[in-house]
Order: sequence, then C-alpha cells, then structure tokens
Amino acid sequence: QVEVADEAHERSRGLMYRQNLAKGEGMLFVYPDTKIRSFWMKNTLIPLSIAFIDADGRILNIEDMTPNSLVSVPSVAPAQYALEVPQGWFFANSIVAGDRLWGLKELERK
Repeated sequence: QVEVADEAHERSRGLMYRQNLAKGEGMLFVYPDTKIRSFWMKNTLIPLSIAFIDADGRILNIEDMTPNSLVSVPSVAPAQYALEVPQGWFFANSIVAGDRLWGLKELERK
C-alpha cells in the first residue's frame, strides 16, 4: 500500500520527518514528464530503498538510501515514477531492475 505523491508540494516533502514506515507501505512519486530523476534523504529519518521507473512501468534501477544523507541518488535513465519503500523490501520480495509495474498511468491526474 503506497501513498501517491503526484503534486509538486507532495513530491518535495516525500517521506521527510516520518518516524517509521510500516512493512509493505511506501510512497509513489508520479511526475508529469520523463527525465533523469535524483533523490536525497535530507530530513528523512528512516532507511529507504527507491526504484526508479520509466514511463512504461519498467524498473530502471533500485538503490538503498541512507537516512539524512545529502548525497543525490539518480536514476540510470529517464524516469517518470519513483517508488520509496522500507529498505530491503524490493530484495525481500525478489523485485529487481527490469521488472515491470502495471497500472501506473491510471494514477496520473487528468
């Protein structure tokens, strides 16, 4: 179960200041365009994993992110979506780069 961040102010705040994130929960960032995306962990207190996803729903890369880190973590190719979950969730669920998500276009605001 994920929260959808599809407005600029929601994407800017992301999961900042949260004390915890339940197993199986996360945040899906939806962008109006496709380009190289980069995330950092400023004011983010919990360890996360992020999957960058292209416009067709294909996972480009998955990265682990360190709480409060100011190091930018980029997508390896243009992405339209990013999915943040508790660190290790992708690995525990055998989800890897190249896998595909379906139904993302239906989440976009008209």
